[in-house]
Amino acid sequence: MSFLVLDIEMTGPEPGWNEIIQIGAEFFDDNWRSLGTYLQNVYPENEEAFSVKSEEVHGLSLDDLEDAPMIYDVLPEFEKWIKKLNAGKPSLANVIICGQSVINDINFLRFAYRNEKMKWGFSNKQLDLHTVSYLFFQILEKNGKQVPRSLSLGSVASYFGFEREEETHNALEDARLTAKCFKEFFKLIDQVKLV
Repeated sequence: MSFLVLDIEMTGPEPGWNEIIQIGAEFFDDNWRSLGTYLQNVYPENEEAFSVKSEEVHGLSLDDLEDAPMIYDVLPEFEKWIKKLNAGKPSLANVIICGQSVINDINFLRFAYRNEKMKWGFSNKQLDLHTVSYLFFQILEKNGKQVPRSLSLGSVASYFGFEREEETHNALEDARLTAKCFKEFFKLIDQVKLV
């Protein structure tokens, strides 16, 4: 199966009231070879839900999004990009969505699909960096390794020697950072020995 490492920036935390304003993704084959990246700003229909707090996190204002397309134009373009990279397989069912606390991104994406009356074709398989980090860090700590106390993307990335370039969250940068962490965890699998 292919891996779609996804990060979404939103106007706030509630699907239905808040909306997607940026989609960033990196697409990988089943050997974690990068096949391409995607970044698209999205203009929100519900301008009232655009919160100051979310703007501080992602650094995007309504003015920054002024020329961005609406979600109903972005979703078909996003699917087309995935299918093009997915080795000619027209189905999304063999794509695993991955991310940091990825269920939040999936919930927003699913809501957008439902709202635009589009069929959700993705697999129900997902890979969550937060969960993977928790489990691996437990194993590593039991084996005498120092591990971070926080499971934030910044902390996990820092553990592997990676960091964000900017203070604010760019969806593509976070997707790429998340992917780097997943690749490091996959490398650790070969080092884990059970007795």
